[in-house]
Amino acid sequence: MPSANRATRVANVLSLLGAFVATAVVLGLLGAGLVLPAVGASGQAAKQSVALFEGLPGELEVNPLNQQSRILATDGSVIATPYDENRIVVPLSKIAPIMQKAQVAIEDKRFYEHGGVDPQGLARALVSNTVSGSTQGASTLTQQYVKVVLQDAALKRGDKEAAASAVSRSGTEGYLRKLQQLKYSVSLEQKMTKNQILEGYLNTVYMGDQQYGVEAAAQHYYGIPASKLNLQQAAMLAGVVQRPGATDPVNNPEAAKSRRNTVIQRMLEQKMVTPEEAASAKASPLGLNVTRSDQSCASSKYAYFCYYVQDWLMQQPSLGKTPKERLQRLRSGGLTIQTSLDPKKMAIIDKQIKAKVPVGNEADVQASAIMVQPGTGLVQAMGQNTTYSNVGGPGKTSVNYAAPSGAASAGFPVGSSIKMFAIVEALKQGRPIDSTVDVPRMTGQTKGGSPAAVFTNDLFNDDCGLGRTEKWTVGNEAQAPPGPMKLYDATGQSINTAFAELVGELGACNVRKTMTSMGLTQPDGDPIRPSPSNIVLGSDSSTPLDLANAYATVAAGGKYCEPRPVVSIKEANGKTLPISTAECKQVISPDVAAGTAQILTASLQHEKGSAKNAKLANGRAAIGKTGTVNNAIATWFVGSTPQLTTAVFVGRANDQKPLRDLRLGDKFYSGFIYGGTLAAPMWKSIMDQALKGVPKVAFDKPPSSMSNGEQVTVPSVVGMTAEEARAKLSDAGLVPSGPTTGTITGTSPGSGSQVAKGSTVRLQTGSSPVRDTTPAQPEPPRAAVVAAKPSPRPSPKPSASKSTSSPSPKPSTSSKPAPAPSTAPRPSPSATAEPEPGKGKGKDKPKPGKPRLSAGPEDFG
Repeated sequence: MPSANRATRVANVLSLLGAFVATAVVLGLLGAGLVLPAVGASGQAAKQSVALFEGLPGELEVNPLNQQSRILATDGSVIATPYDENRIVVPLSKIAPIMQKAQVAIEDKRFYEHGGVDPQGLARALVSNTVSGSTQGASTLTQQYVKVVLQDAALKRGDKEAAASAVSRSGTEGYLRKLQQLKYSVSLEQKMTKNQILEGYLNTVYMGDQQYGVEAAAQHYYGIPASKLNLQQAAMLAGVVQRPGATDPVNNPEAAKSRRNTVIQRMLEQKMVTPEEAASAKASPLGLNVTRSDQSCASSKYAYFCYYVQDWLMQQPSLGKTPKERLQRLRSGGLTIQTSLDPKKMAIIDKQIKAKVPVGNEADVQASAIMVQPGTGLVQAMGQNTTYSNVGGPGKTSVNYAAPSGAASAGFPVGSSIKMFAIVEALKQGRPIDSTVDVPRMTGQTKGGSPAAVFTNDLFNDDCGLGRTEKWTVGNEAQAPPGPMKLYDATGQSINTAFAELVGELGACNVRKTMTSMGLTQPDGDPIRPSPSNIVLGSDSSTPLDLANAYATVAAGGKYCEPRPVVSIKEANGKTLPISTAECKQVISPDVAAGTAQILTASLQHEKGSAKNAKLANGRAAIGKTGTVNNAIATWFVGSTPQLTTAVFVGRANDQKPLRDLRLGDKFYSGFIYGGTLAAPMWKSIMDQALKGVPKVAFDKPPSSMSNGEQVTVPSVVGMTAEEARAKLSDAGLVPSGPTTGTITGTSPGSGSQVAKGSTVRLQTGSSPVRDTTPAQPEPPRAAVVAAKPSPRPSPKPSASKSTSSPSPKPSTSSKPAPAPSTAPRPSPSATAEPEPGKGKGKDKPKPGKPRLSAGPEDFG
C-alpha cells in the first residue's frame, strides 16, 4: 500500500508540475515577466505544455447574475423581494473602500500586481503539495471569481455535476480544473480592469445565511447598504467568504468574530489600517442588526395584494414566453416592480373593514373592499377581514375575496349592483334620462311566497343562448304601484320588476354585451352566463374588482382601462419593460357615461334611496348602487367619485346562510342585513377618509337633450289590436309594454300625455288593468343596529303577520283577494330591503379552489 500511495503522490506532483510549467511558459510569452523554475523538463515537454495550455478555451462567458426583484408600494416601501438567490448587484462605487481593502487583504494581497495568476502563490502550493501529499490551493481573487462564475452558470443550467466540479480541489480532475481556470483568469485580466473583476467578485460570492453578494449581506447582517460599512463590519463580511457555512455570524458568532479579527490583522500587516484602528475594531462586538427580507408574498404585510401582483405578472409577455419563464425572471432578474398600492389607503380599508366586521367573528361573516382609480384601472388598495394563511382556520384564508388571484379566486353573486348595465344600455339606445320604465302588475308569487310579476319566455327571446322555462317570477321588496316610473326612481328604489321589463325591451343580450365591454365577467374571466336572472338581477358571480372597475368606467367618462396593480417594470439595468394591459379604450360615449352617472346618484340622493344615509361628507359628488342577494347571503355597495371608485362586499364566503340577527363586534344587527346596512356605511367611511384633503370634483353633466329628450304625445290606440297598438306606439318613438294579444282598452300614460321619446307606455286590455287601486304598503323593517344584548329570536309566525326580525312578504297589488294566511313558518325574504334581487339554493357546485356562491333558481322578490 505505501508504494501505491507514493505512486499516486508522484502522479499528483507531476500533474501540478505540468500545469505550472505550462502556465509559467504562457505567462512569460504573454509578457508577465515570469522566470521558469528549474524543473528538469526538456524543451519538448515545455512546448507540449504550452500547446496544451493554449488549446484550452480562453473566453469566459460572464452571464448576468441572479438577483432579487423588488415589488414596491407607491411610497417606495418594499412589499416583497422574490428571489432564488438573495443578491443585489451594485457598482464598485457603492461598496465602501474599506470593504474592498478587506477582501483583497484576506484573499489576494498581490491582486493589483499579478496578471490573474500569482507565481509566488503557485510555487508555494507546489512545494507544500510535494512535501505533504495534499492539494493546497493557490487561487488568486481573479481565479476565485472565475470559479464562482463557472459554478453559477452550471447551476443555472441545472447541471449539478458541473457545479461540483467547478470547485473540485483534489485528484487529476482538480488539477485539470485548476489549469482551465488559470487560462480563464489570464484571459479575463486582459479584457477586464482590476476594479471590474473586484466588483464582479463582491457581487457574486456567497456570504452565508442565504445572502449572495456584499450588498445583500450588508443589508441582512447590519441593516445598512454596503457603502456604509465600517472596518469591523467589512472585515467580518470579507472573512465569511472562505467558509460561509462555518463562519456566518448568525449561526456561528464566535467563529465569525475570530475570522473577522484575522482579517483585521492581515489588513494591519499590509498597512491598510493603523494599529489603533485595528485594536479598536478587534475589541468591538459583532454588532449585528439582522434584517429579514420580506422575500415571499406569504410573509408580506400585503399578502393578498402581493399574490395578485404576482399572478398579474405571470400574464406579461415581456417577462417570458411561458408562465414558468416569467416566474424565473421574477425570481432572478433583479426587476423593480412599481405597483399602484397606496399604503395609506390600504390602512384605511383594513381599519374600517375589521372594525365593523371583526376578523374571525363567530357569525362567520366576511368583508372585502377594493379601490380602483378611474381613467387608469390602477388598483390602489384592497383588503379583507382575514389573515393570509395556506392552513386556514377562523379568520384565516389564502382566498382573495377582492380580486382574482390564481387558483384562489373568490366570486359572489353581485345582486342589484348589476342594474347599472341596463341603465347604460338604455341610454346607448337613445332613451332619455327622464324616460319612464314600466312596473308590471303582480299576478303571481315567488317560490318564497312573495307577490311577483310573471314574465313569459318571449320577453327574453334573444340570440345569445338564453334558455329558460315558460315563465319567470320576479318580486319587489319596496312598494311600487304598477304603471310608468321614472328610471331615476326605479334605480333609487331598486325596483326589480321595472328592470326586468326594461332589460326585456332593450334585449337581454345587448345588456350582456355592455357588461362584457365594461369588464364584468365571472371570476374565471368568462362572460356572465346568459340567463335573465343573471343579466337583470345579478344572480351570477363576479368579483369586487370587476364591479369597481366597471363603475370606474362610468366615472372616467366611458373610458375602460383593464385593471392592473403595476405602474412599471424595470430591469436591473434600468430599462423599462412594456406592460401589455396599459391601454385604455372608450367603450361608451362620454354623454352616455354622464347620463348614467346622473341616474346612479339616486341610491344616495333619492328620498327613498337604498343608500340615502351613505352620502359623502361635505356634499362631495358621488354615484353608486347597493346590491343584496336573496336571504341576504351577499351584500354590496359599489360607488365612485370622479377620482376614486370603491366596491365593498359583506357576506358569506363559506356558506349560504342568511345575514340575519348577527352580533359583529360590540353591535347586534336585528333582522336581515342589506347592502345599505353595512356595505354602504363602510363605503362611506372608507371614501370620506381616503378623499380627505382631495379637491371635490363634479361629474360631467349630460347634454340637456339627453335629460328630457324629444317630447312626444302618446297616441290613442283604444280599440286597436295589441299588434296594431304596439306598431303605432313604436312609430311614435315610444316603447310598448304589456299584453301582446287582445283588444286595447287603455294605456298608461293615457293618450294625449306628453312624455319623453323612448319612454315606456303600458297597454291595457279588458283582462289586464293598468293600475291597481290597492294602497301601497309601507317598506319592510330594515336591520336595526343595537348595542344592547340581543333579545331571544322570535318564533316563526304566519306569513301575514309582521315582525321586526324579518321583512314580511308584501300583500299582492292585484285586484284579486289576497290568499288566506298560512300557518306555515314565514318564508325568508325573497330579495332585499333596498329592494334587491336574491338567490335560492345553488345548482352549480363551486369550482375547486374558487369558492363562490352559485346561481340559484330564478325566483326573486
